Amino acid sequence: MKKAIYLIFAITTLIIVGFAPAYSQTEPRSVAANQIHINKKGEIHDHGGTLLGYISKDDIVSDAKGNKVYFIDREGNVIDAKGNKLGKAAKNGFYFNNKGEQVLKVADKDAEECEILDPAGHNLGTTHKNYKLHACAAHCLFLKQKTTPHPVH
Repeated sequence: MKKAIYLIFAITTLIIVGFAPAYSQTEPRSVAANQIHINKKGEIHDHGGTLLGYISKDDIVSDAKGNKVYFIDREGNVIDAKGNKLGKAAKNGFYFNNKGEQVLKVADKDAEECEILDPAGHNLGTTHKNYKLHACAAHCLFLKQKTTPHPVH
């Protein structure tokens, strides 16, 4: 009897382990490849950990080479290095393009981090809470810089 129970247990375990990868809830490869992460130092990294840029204490974003990319003024307007308005970052974590359409939003994940989400709720990365205003603008700009197609724009 013990051998039969052991055999059933072993077969059940093998079946569960064999099918577990099919039920894992990982992001699709194409989505994960486009994710960015902004840490509490203001460093912006891609999904592989490569430094893409950083955010200064003055809300100026520079690329990894130190070139200014954009800044956010007191009203939340995102202005590129040439003075062009790119959109607006609202204090509630929403980012709007120049037409006033919601492009991305930020939602609390835990005490330190927020998720960067597209309008459909797909996760596009994470940001430290100190950089909520930058999350959406940084995500769009660095995806554009990498010439990766971005479904939102």
